[in-house]
Amino acid sequence: MKNKVLKISGAVSAAAGVFMAAGWSFFNMTVRCKEQKKLMKKRWFQLSHIKVNHPRHKFEKEYEEGKAWCRQQLMQDCYMESRDGLLLHARYLPAENARRFVLLSHGYKGSGFGDFAYISRFLHEHHCNLLFIDQRCCGKSEGEYITFGALEQYDVQRWAYYIARRNKKKLPIYLYGESMGAAAVLMASGHRLPGEVKGLIADCGFCSMKGQIKDMAANWFHLHWVGLLLFRLNLFCKMLAGFRMSDADTTKAMERNRRPILFFHGAEDTYVNYKNSRYNYSICRAPKELVVVPKARHLCSAYVEPELYRQKLLDFFARYDD
Repeated sequence: MKNKVLKISGAVSAAAGVFMAAGWSFFNMTVRCKEQKKLMKKRWFQLSHIKVNHPRHKFEKEYEEGKAWCRQQLMQDCYMESRDGLLLHARYLPAENARRFVLLSHGYKGSGFGDFAYISRFLHEHHCNLLFIDQRCCGKSEGEYITFGALEQYDVQRWAYYIARRNKKKLPIYLYGESMGAAAVLMASGHRLPGEVKGLIADCGFCSMKGQIKDMAANWFHLHWVGLLLFRLNLFCKMLAGFRMSDADTTKAMERNRRPILFFHGAEDTYVNYKNSRYNYSICRAPKELVVVPKARHLCSAYVEPELYRQKLLDFFARYDD
């Protein structure tokens, strides 16, 4: 009898181990990033979905020129502590005759010089002081976990106040995010922000971590039983990373926010489906505009339709600067 119980217990333990192993692998690949940062990033970018959606796929020249311009600028290193005690880093680039501040919130495992490589020079030449923030666990910012906006939204909020304290002329402030950075900006809009924040710009943002992971698991990896995978992933997020997947969701923020939002999305984005921006737009109760660019993939709208994209930005600033 005792041996039978031991065998059953061993079988149950083995089954539980196998059950949790798949969740750990997905957690380790998508959320945990610091210790194996370079190795994981290299493997991640070997996925075909990432390659075809990255601006380098068709716009390598423009992308690299933008990054080179960013590196040539003399920027000030800025540091701030997150609400959970991480030292966060950003780079500040002032503009001549500045008319506004723009906080640049980059995407998943990205960087400001990468995601905003193409548009940052245009913004700077049009009198925008730029703050390139490093999301937690990216660049020079501390952290071990990427939380898909669950905690990044509070980092964005704190950086907005960081700008406001140094904004002696009370210039307008805009929060501009791309991909996960856009989701973080949208989530941050549901919290208290400085009065100088006049609007938000969200390019290819998703609605929720749950929805994004579900799309990735089903469409990229053709995984079955996605619900069970999400359950396991959420357990690791709660136990190790200090957040729940449900914390990374734009819904409540879109219902609370009253600041204008300019949405961009590429119609052929297979990294973050453009249905996400359509949904965020539909539930947003503030003044809003959605620009869907045909034939553009993830974060490529500015490359595919540069004149349209830039004019929409300038129109947005002109409408809400005062």
